[in-house]
Amino acid sequence: MFRIGFGEDTHKLVLGRRLILGGVEIPFELGLLGHSDADVLIHAIIDALLGACALGDIGNSFPDTLEEFRDISSIMLLERTIELLHCHGFSPVNIDASIIAQRPKLAAHREEMRHRLSAAMAIPIDRISIKFTTPEGLGPEGKLEGMSARAVALVDEQR
Repeated sequence: MFRIGFGEDTHKLVLGRRLILGGVEIPFELGLLGHSDADVLIHAIIDALLGACALGDIGNSFPDTLEEFRDISSIMLLERTIELLHCHGFSPVNIDASIIAQRPKLAAHREEMRHRLSAAMAIPIDRISIKFTTPEGLGPEGKLEGMSARAVALVDEQR
């Protein structure tokens, strides 16, 4: 049986932090603020995967109150999420995700992001879609106050 989940995440852009998206460090003068590396793309994907399996959300599985998750790579959190899914009889099938950001331009990093996500989730790269959209100067993303990501995940229930 197949199940679908949706995830969304937003983080504030600040000076003094690295910008990590899809497990890839992107050269930019601002980075995302968060307890972990604040990778909005992976956080949205994790929420989509957990939601599809009715296993809560990223905050339940990896609370920001625990020091073990401070500055942790979100790729590691994604790998742990896949292990959790497998323990409950689920396997990821595909991901469709979008990053909402005014700047920087991200298209040149798409394939590296897809490769990193494919390896972390152990699914073929042709099952991972990443899109980028600019908010045309509108809202917090358009004013460079933050970035957001949205993701949809399809999982297969092996029960």
